Amino acid sequence: MAQVDGRTAAQPAKPPGIPGSTAVKEIPEILVDPRSRRRYLRGRFLGKGGFAKCYEITDLASREVYAGKIVPKSMLLKPHQKDKMTMEIAIQRSLSHKNVVGFHGFFEDNDFVYDSGSLLELHKRRKAVTEPEARYYLRQTILGCQYLHGNKVIHRDLKLGNLFLNDDMDVKIGDFGLATKVEFDGERKKTLCGTPNYIAPEVLGKKGHSFEVDIWSLGCIMYTLLVGKPPFETSCLKETYIRIKKNDYSIPRHINPVAGALIQRMLRSDPTTRPTIDELLNDEFFTSGYIPSRLPTTCLTVPPRFSIAPSTIDPSFRKPLTAINKGQDSPLVEKNVAPVKDEDMAPPESEPADCYLSDMMLQLTSLNAAKPSEKPVIRLDEAEDPACNPIFWVSKWVDYSDKYGLGYQLCDNSVGVLFNDSTRLIMYNDGDSLQYIERNNTESYLNVRSYPSSLTKKITLLKYFRNYMSEHLLKAGANITPRDGDELARLPFLRTWFRTRSAIILHLSNGTVQINFFQDHTKIILCPLMAAVSYIDEKREFHTYKLSLIEEFGCSKELASRLRYARTMVEKLQNSKSGAIHIKAPV
Repeated sequence: MAQVDGRTAAQPAKPPGIPGSTAVKEIPEILVDPRSRRRYLRGRFLGKGGFAKCYEITDLASREVYAGKIVPKSMLLKPHQKDKMTMEIAIQRSLSHKNVVGFHGFFEDNDFVYDSGSLLELHKRRKAVTEPEARYYLRQTILGCQYLHGNKVIHRDLKLGNLFLNDDMDVKIGDFGLATKVEFDGERKKTLCGTPNYIAPEVLGKKGHSFEVDIWSLGCIMYTLLVGKPPFETSCLKETYIRIKKNDYSIPRHINPVAGALIQRMLRSDPTTRPTIDELLNDEFFTSGYIPSRLPTTCLTVPPRFSIAPSTIDPSFRKPLTAINKGQDSPLVEKNVAPVKDEDMAPPESEPADCYLSDMMLQLTSLNAAKPSEKPVIRLDEAEDPACNPIFWVSKWVDYSDKYGLGYQLCDNSVGVLFNDSTRLIMYNDGDSLQYIERNNTESYLNVRSYPSSLTKKITLLKYFRNYMSEHLLKAGANITPRDGDELARLPFLRTWFRTRSAIILHLSNGTVQINFFQDHTKIILCPLMAAVSYIDEKREFHTYKLSLIEEFGCSKELASRLRYARTMVEKLQNSKSGAIHIKAPV
């Protein structure tokens, strides 16, 4: 079993188990190691890939929780498949490093071998990230890779999907299915392996390869984090391979030249001219730029609070950039860090004007045309993908728009108000930090102990909304609690909303659209960037599905009808202006 330190940061803490199906029922709920007789409880579904399905596994004796990779033996009939798994287990059980997924053990029975979000989900939600974030993720990945190379292990499949994040946003290198051990100095491996967008030219050329392939992959990862897409990506696999062999890629002009130079060094066609893993962290990109000591979980969906726009409410309440960005261990103490330029800290690209509503319309139109509830065999469990779980959703709301605005609580217990004048105020879950968003979306950061007098009434109203929701309303869905005390956290805010007789529709600034149905209290949460829907049913059970997989495997009539309704509501959002719109007529 591959051990993950705590739950994946991208997952809600306790969404219930997946719906039953023939395939899932074959995996027993209680797993028994035939040798040690230790018993493990199979818990929530974490995801799948290749032949394996991953579940949360609890040791019933110690109560320790692991990520369990379960592979049907029917998929391991050929000798090379068995050898691959044997090699994967042998390599991973020999490793122990804070930036490498830990290994607890494995066992098998007659049917199964029993042996999570990643940077890929972050990439899908965020596209390009800021430079400090890229340094943070790359530094930890390089440290893990240094350890691997020091132990003569070549990973050979480094990519965003194999870089996992735990609750503390620490990077853990995982999936050693293609890893190999170098048996003697100068040995060159000949196996053609890797993932197309990250595969090195010497692997494609079958000329023999070694540790340098991991450096190439790190260059592709760095490019993808900063630019928002892989350097050699095309819609055609053959064309991608041609570009890799020709070293045909370009670095956009907005990329910092220091970052571009490091990417170019890692993506040299001649592997002998690439830097070694031990040289990378000494590059100017890392030594002269700000690296956060930690990142908030809010980074999974919105950029962190590095640069702060000037505030029109009171210039004295704009924290200077240097004050925010100082520090490795402390937000106010800088040690050996070069000055940071504003352009280095700003989010690399802005969201589309409609905040991904056009993408969502295309997804829902395609899904509804497929008539998923009419599929002959509905296998909804096959459409489930917990890696797509939403990071934030609205857990409570109260409509006081006849006087002031709409108040709401997010799943992390932060509270916000979208006022009737189209300004927004958010109080973080620490009860002290405040985020104020003006009509033009300029953001200011304050706290309840120090704010301009012009905000006194709005802060008083926000506290009223918070107290009312705390005392009178039940919370929807599971809970995510971001770590306390992180000064870099930003929250998505309520962009617009409206009510019909059937539901309330809420559109967040990270693209999420949530629809709460009044009659049966069911809810759907749509994420256009992940192309996924989360459904909170009448029993308050929480499941997340990929829309493309619902098209393929079908869904219940109940979910299908809500997705048809959602398309109509998204169309209304597209036609609305920023701020609240009120629909009195039935829809």
